[in-house]
Amino acid sequence: MSSATELTSGEARAWGSRAVAIGIASIVAILLGAAVLLFINLPDANAFNARVERLFVETDFTTQRELRLLEVLAQSGTAFGEVLTSYRTIIFVLLVFATAMMIAAVAFLVMLVALNRRMGQIERKGIEVNSLLISRESNTVYLNNFEFKLTEAATETLAVLAEARMDDEVLSGAQIEAVISGRDASQCDEAAGATRIKRLRDTLGNQMVSELLVRNIARKGYTLAVDKAAIRMV
Repeated sequence: MSSATELTSGEARAWGSRAVAIGIASIVAILLGAAVLLFINLPDANAFNARVERLFVETDFTTQRELRLLEVLAQSGTAFGEVLTSYRTIIFVLLVFATAMMIAAVAFLVMLVALNRRMGQIERKGIEVNSLLISRESNTVYLNNFEFKLTEAATETLAVLAEARMDDEVLSGAQIEAVISGRDASQCDEAAGATRIKRLRDTLGNQMVSELLVRNIARKGYTLAVDKAAIRMV
């Protein structure tokens, strides 16, 4: 059973969801504040035209050259306003893109942190097996409703470990070989049982599943990291 300090998968998801929500809200708030400050401090697109108009009102232009110069200034002001408007659009698009990228980065970061925490928990206490069904007739193992097709030898080895687990026993390699071969443990080699364990792990395929399901207790032997109430054999 999990201790109070360990994080269940549901708690991990809830923690990850809260962290993502807080992170996204913070990012949106920061970028929104930056956008507001940026757009407030940008010059008005019509500021140049307003200055030209004020110059026209306050100054008495009489010659054709002066009027032509004023016309050029007005056209420059219009061009400046159009450029500034396009800059505003570009800045807005870049801010939206930056927001999306930062939200994605926070989401992936939180997912990685939650996954690392979950993997650390699995490494500390092993696989959470809710059901382990061993079918000797079909050489099939159902682990949490996942089907594993095993060889006959691997099925026999797993069945021996399951029976020992239900009796709260830890078997050495020699004892495993003795049960399977029907000989006395004193006549069996420790390496033979270890080889059977290795072949069982190889047959299971997934290294994490096999290494954490079949536990090796130093100077004692091998056992299944499974609650004995979850084991059934047919």
